[in-house]
Amino acid sequence: MLTAWTLVGAAACAQTSPSPSSDIGGNSSRPNNARPGEAGTQSPSPGSTDSAGATGTSGKPEGNKPSASSAAAKSPPEAKKEKEKRGEIVAAPLPMSSPAIGTGIIPVFGYIFPFNKNDKVTPPSVVGAAGLITNGGSRALALAGNLFVKGGAYEITGLALTGHLDYNFYGVGNEAGNAGRKLAIQQGGRVFFGEVLRRIGHKFYLGPRAWVAHSEITPNLSKSDSDHPDIPLPFFNTDVKAWGIRLQRDSRTNRFFPTDGSLFDFTSNFFYVSPTIGLTGSTGTGIQESNFQFQAYRLDVNKYAEVRKGQVLAYNLSLCGVFGEAPFYGQCIFGANNELRGYTAGQYIDRFMFATQLEYRIDLPKRFGVAVFGGVGEVAPSVGQFNDDNLLPSIGAGPRFILSKKYHVNLRLDLAKGKNSQTWSMGVGEAF
Repeated sequence: MLTAWTLVGAAACAQTSPSPSSDIGGNSSRPNNARPGEAGTQSPSPGSTDSAGATGTSGKPEGNKPSASSAAAKSPPEAKKEKEKRGEIVAAPLPMSSPAIGTGIIPVFGYIFPFNKNDKVTPPSVVGAAGLITNGGSRALALAGNLFVKGGAYEITGLALTGHLDYNFYGVGNEAGNAGRKLAIQQGGRVFFGEVLRRIGHKFYLGPRAWVAHSEITPNLSKSDSDHPDIPLPFFNTDVKAWGIRLQRDSRTNRFFPTDGSLFDFTSNFFYVSPTIGLTGSTGTGIQESNFQFQAYRLDVNKYAEVRKGQVLAYNLSLCGVFGEAPFYGQCIFGANNELRGYTAGQYIDRFMFATQLEYRIDLPKRFGVAVFGGVGEVAPSVGQFNDDNLLPSIGAGPRFILSKKYHVNLRLDLAKGKNSQTWSMGVGEAF
């Protein structure tokens, strides 16, 4: 989870990967990017023929040896297919303006490719890199990969992230979020994540996941409010290890621009945190505090329906729950993963969260498109404390531009308004 760091992981490198979803293709002549079925079979290349059936100019079979005239008379689609590229590069320098971490740029580079060019069933794999540079001082670099191997029998995901974020901590709970009093902090460190999923049947994937991370938090009182919230001392410098399980069912035909099907994605993570206080710079010496543990659970359910050609209605439900002694950056952070746009990620944090939203997506001529969206959500210290007074509504819209026609990967710009705030953001791929 480490959701403070997903401000970069989600906003940067994960932009080149499928959405959670992958947790970050199409039809017709494009490869079918649906997850493979039970058999994991591969479709033959369209237009391929048995050499025994080749004919010469006379129209009579000539056995297993095709004639020169037959070879020269290949149709244009066949000749084009022989020159078809294995994969496609998606690259974009994304300008950004975030109330959380400032204005800057996120350079994104991704490569989408199939392991087997003739496999029209297995989803394509993705490898990518992304950076983050903002005027607020944030700097980060992320490398990621999402691979489908053995005909889609396994899905392997990896992420490496290093850098630091300069952002504001508002405290935990609705009251703190509404007050808007901030403590300016810099959170630096590194994150390594790995996950291996195995297809178990009926389009379900199941497998283990693991995290290793280090976090260092430095307050900047000169940029903070005088009545700022405080961070408990053990959370300033921590080493974090975690293991977990993921269960996912994905029936989408195209995971980059879904027009049908659904996604069910459940994750559980069990964190072990080792805090150290009194660090003395390069010596690394300090007082070791007692270790503590917490557990984090998340469920995302997405559903897609093509209303008419080129028009899609998408629905998302996100649920989050955290138990144990969780630092603020390990709790449910509203807006960190596009749960609802229009809010500063990190302003509303608590142990439980729900968010639900609808988005209507329309393809337009010349590779352009547009989307309108709206939803509502809330954070609370317990399930029984959700109430109508603390609901966080959101509404917005934005244009789209197709970066990859082969896989229908969009560059999106979202303008959104929340209860007392507004945001604009850019990303590669759909919000969900």
